Amino acid sequence: MPKYQFHAMNEEAAAAISTWIYPTPYTMYSMDDSEDTLEELMNGEYFYAETADNPCIGFVCMGGSARVPGGYVSGIYDNEAYIDIGLGLEPTRTGQGNGTEFVTESLEFIRRTYGHTNFRLVVASWNERAMKVYQQVGFIKGKEFASSVRGQEINFTVMHYSSSFLI
Repeated sequence: MPKYQFHAMNEEAAAAISTWIYPTPYTMYSMDDSEDTLEELMNGEYFYAETADNPCIGFVCMGGSARVPGGYVSGIYDNEAYIDIGLGLEPTRTGQGNGTEFVTESLEFIRRTYGHTNFRLVVASWNERAMKVYQQVGFIKGKEFASSVRGQEINFTVMHYSSSFLI
């Protein structure tokens, strides 16, 4: 039985997620509780995850919402064989061994619901903790590119996952 249950984003979950603040050095992943953030979370590309003891423990997004603007210039989004995904766990749940199971169940949710088997995500290149989790699940590091986030230039690493990698 899966630990996480995924649902289409609703206003209550979006309001909770929009207040998430991550500690240093992960502050670039923090939300700002703005109307724009709430609108994005409600754009139809986000799903929230709940557990038996937490009604909103994480989220997964797909498509354009998962893309980093600098990747368009770098051409990383040209290969349409992959679906772009983004993931987030509630800040107090990060760094505690929850990542591998959350990512695995997120991929399974998307696979079951939409039939996708090839995934692409982008992670800050300095975020070794997240990259380690993604690699444990089966993602492979790819190209790097730079993009501006809140006025700061950040290097990102593209990671790919395909069920064909597992054969």
